[in-house]
Amino acid sequence: MSTDHVLLKVNNLKKHFPQKSGIFKKTKNYVRAVDGISFEIKEEETFSLVGESGCGKSTTGRSILRLHEPTSGEILYDGQDILEFSKGDFRKLRKDLQMIFQDPYSSLNPRMTVKKLLMEPLLTHHVCTKEEAESRILDIAQKVGLSKEQINRHPHEFSGGQRQRIGIARALILNPKVVILDEAVSALDVSIQAQILNLLIDLQKDLKLTYLFISHDLNVVRHVSDRVGVMYLGQMMEMAPTDELYSNPLHPYTESLLSAIPSSDPFKKKERIILQGDVPDPANPPSGCPFRLRCPHAHERCVVENPKYQEVKDDHWVACHLYDNNE
Repeated sequence: MSTDHVLLKVNNLKKHFPQKSGIFKKTKNYVRAVDGISFEIKEEETFSLVGESGCGKSTTGRSILRLHEPTSGEILYDGQDILEFSKGDFRKLRKDLQMIFQDPYSSLNPRMTVKKLLMEPLLTHHVCTKEEAESRILDIAQKVGLSKEQINRHPHEFSGGQRQRIGIARALILNPKVVILDEAVSALDVSIQAQILNLLIDLQKDLKLTYLFISHDLNVVRHVSDRVGVMYLGQMMEMAPTDELYSNPLHPYTESLLSAIPSSDPFKKKERIILQGDVPDPANPPSGCPFRLRCPHAHERCVVENPKYQEVKDDHWVACHLYDNNE
């Protein structure tokens, strides 16, 4: 259960990647991967970012950890703007902010045993002695479902689900406050997904963790989230508590995403909203509303004016002219 204390706050975050061409590699344009999004995550809360591939949700997670250096904006961790930290100061803070990646195998050094993989961050951040690290490794291994014998093996000796458990253990070994999960279960079989999701929920309760959960799987998001933000072309389209968003979607894009979720009742007919066209090029976004080229409700105003992102109900935010208070 989350508290009222805001642990992580993102204000107008932008990440634009330069496009270079020619002999002298001059910057010709920018890919607007993240284009001014804002949200906050309360302590012990799970906040999810959803959207189609290329919407900027993974770039958002990596920008928060400064794996991609943001172009502009604020990222406040416990009231401190981490973008103002020097690399040395941010390195000290990194133990509080950890990430679990989609592909556990590529994020683990194949030459190291699990024990060495878990030992490395402890010694790098000087959080304990080598002797204390031994007991800490055994403790976190047990928490994620790995035995004492298994920690002496190499990553290739494990299944995909077990490797993700190793990735989770490596992220949690430093006792972080915030964990960013970037498609953490999307590469796993459905039965294994359920095991890992339940493990993450249990660990959150036991260790009082705060999650930023990034996924395209709306069924998974509904199961784990307290609140959900919907991204499209680097911008936030809608944000609301999970039950409110799923029962009362306001933005046409959110409606189309939710209509794609398969019904658990085979006899219940569900209307599918099919979007026309593809996601526009983030290096050449459309004028006005970023969703207008695929929106069934688009009109003249959408061409010239990007809708204001506003709170239209209690803690329910949306960026759409259909809900403009001035109309």
